[in-house]
Amino acid sequence: MDMFRIQGGRPLNGLVRLDGSKNASLPAMAAGLAIPGGLILRNVPALLDVETMSQLLTSMHVEVQQPRGGEVHIVAGRHTNGVATYELVRQMRASVCVLGPLLGRFGRATVSLPGGCNIGHRPIDLHLQGLAALGADIRLSGGYVTARARRLRGAEIDLGGPFGPTVTGTCNLMMAAVLAHGNTRIRNAAREPEIVDLAALLTKAGGRISGAGTSVIEIEGVESLSDSAVDHTVIPDRIEAGTFVIAGLITTGQLLIPDAPLESLTAFLELLQHMGADISCEAGILRVRGGKRLRSASFTAQPFPGIPTDLQAQLMALLALSEGVSEITDAVFPDRFMHAAELVRLGADIRVFGNTARVQGVRELHGAPVMACDLRASAALVLAALAANGETEIRRVYHLDRGYQGFDVKLSRLGAIVERIQDTPEPSRPLIPPPHFDVDRKSPQPPVAANSEKPANSTESTL
Repeated sequence: MDMFRIQGGRPLNGLVRLDGSKNASLPAMAAGLAIPGGLILRNVPALLDVETMSQLLTSMHVEVQQPRGGEVHIVAGRHTNGVATYELVRQMRASVCVLGPLLGRFGRATVSLPGGCNIGHRPIDLHLQGLAALGADIRLSGGYVTARARRLRGAEIDLGGPFGPTVTGTCNLMMAAVLAHGNTRIRNAAREPEIVDLAALLTKAGGRISGAGTSVIEIEGVESLSDSAVDHTVIPDRIEAGTFVIAGLITTGQLLIPDAPLESLTAFLELLQHMGADISCEAGILRVRGGKRLRSASFTAQPFPGIPTDLQAQLMALLALSEGVSEITDAVFPDRFMHAAELVRLGADIRVFGNTARVQGVRELHGAPVMACDLRASAALVLAALAANGETEIRRVYHLDRGYQGFDVKLSRLGAIVERIQDTPEPSRPLIPPPHFDVDRKSPQPPVAANSEKPANSTESTL
């Protein structure tokens, strides 16, 4: 297993080329199941999650080829096996996106309940309710979802509720409804750019979809999608773009990011400018100039067009070095604060109360051994390590490889000292967090300074 060893304190300078969006590539690959003529995807990043999706499709007797960098060719023939096994689906939540296209084209699907990052409870109830509304017979048994339908029929579907809007749910239902008989209207649909990209792909394949990018998507079902290959280029990764913007600011460097999807990052960039960040766009190139300490800010991570939950952890690393007190709330995944305890190990002053983290900015961070717990937490720890004094070792960076192509290589080209090395035995770690890291949702304790002598409370635990 690999780990990163980072020598902090060096400004990042140079030009960053963005890869294709992970969150757009995975449902696009699943959409290949619904297109008889096959699918040619371009600008697909070389990620662990993309490899997992390729393995999943291959296990279902789908032909998957990668003839050159950034290209994936997918052909799902008549003998496609509609079974997505636990061993692969458990590794990645986006695997559940095969359910909709399998059901829409083949009328049957058996898919394991999904896994993925440990960032909170993410049920697929809305997926299943929507497919049932389209006429599917849904059964749960042995950890698998079995769905069948002679032919799906159009319906009114509402994705509102405590767990909506759901991005993967919207993708699943779009891919199913595009092949249903009649018209479908999806209310409270996710509005993310990845939804718009998937709709564009399905439209190229002969689907009839309107309203993608709004809260109401309307779909006129067709008998079949294209009998010839569909060629589609995946959009740039807005989360990678945001991560590198923060990298430039947190290291007081200067970065140029061509073709950054600015329209997808409006709320994020406005927050940074409110903090005093020097960010501008010239001739289609996003320019980031670090060099000064930023002001504190408070925000809530929300579905698009709000600040993405996938940038919440990275922003926490930046706010840990800001001037003043910030508060971060995650309305998408309220439990997504496992990185806070690791940032505290680097010298950050962070207290977590329920779904809100209170960040008191400090002047500097210091290198220490830390542990990555999920994909975006990994990125946050790398950013903090780049800004910290001394050496930081980050374990379990396989999480990072799920969503960033060659992150360490790109950082090295910008002037960072990052080594990818074989992991060594993990040092013993305390089983309880620092005394001030409180996670009791019902009765949060008053904040306690990081150097407090208060004994650890045995009822506290890391998220």
